[in-house]
Amino acid sequence: MTRTRITLAMLAAFAVAGFVQAQPAQPKAAAPAAAAPAAAPAAASTGKALYPQSQFDFMLKERLAQGGQDTPELRNAIREELNTRELLMREAKKANLDKNPDVKQQMDLASQTVLVRAYVTDWIKKNPIPDAELKKEYDAIKAQMGDKEYKVKHILVDKEDEAKDIIAQLQKGAKFDDLAKARSKDPGSKDRGGDLDWNAPGGFVKPFSDAMVATPKGKFTATPVQTQFGYHVILVEDIRDAKVPSFDEVKPQLTQRVQAAYLDKYFKELRAKNGV
Repeated sequence: MTRTRITLAMLAAFAVAGFVQAQPAQPKAAAPAAAAPAAAPAAASTGKALYPQSQFDFMLKERLAQGGQDTPELRNAIREELNTRELLMREAKKANLDKNPDVKQQMDLASQTVLVRAYVTDWIKKNPIPDAELKKEYDAIKAQMGDKEYKVKHILVDKEDEAKDIIAQLQKGAKFDDLAKARSKDPGSKDRGGDLDWNAPGGFVKPFSDAMVATPKGKFTATPVQTQFGYHVILVEDIRDAKVPSFDEVKPQLTQRVQAAYLDKYFKELRAKNGV
């Protein structure tokens, strides 16, 4: 596996699902215009404002934080959007949609979502992950991956007798690639002669990786290897030292991973404290 593939493999291991991914991105360092939006040149007024200035200032700040440029065109676009929103909201109220139970429920949930995200973001800032904790997680994943990479091929079949027959044919001189193409049920590798490319042991289920590590370079497994997928015959073509990305390369992903665990623990404690 190339350094790029190993990096991607580790990043996949470090991927985070759930609340942390839902957090809004941290704003970029503010440009001079973002720090003082009021100092930017004002665009010609396109009409009266139906919104409070604080809404305009907030939306401008958000757009600049997302990489927008403080231009007259951007300011006019924001004015038009805010005015249109206000007009549509007035029409919705005339239609009594704000009194519709379903609409009110959606509005309550939207308001709750904003407040919860703000609180979680603030909680994360106040509870930073120590580097020692991140390093511990890094070392654990690195140990799981192992210090070697293996270039392997395999033939996957449903029954142990089938795997034994394949081993017998290999011992008689049959070509591994030919048998894989003819008999393997793994659609992702059979057309390539069973080739799985370079992988670390952590990339496979344990029975497969244990058998792979125990098999010498250039040899195939002498007995079938059973996993939840079926029975495998494994050929170890080559072995090399693993090239693992550095701690600094994966620190952002590690931070998200550990933050997710911290948040999950906090949520559980909060629910338990309140009897839910």
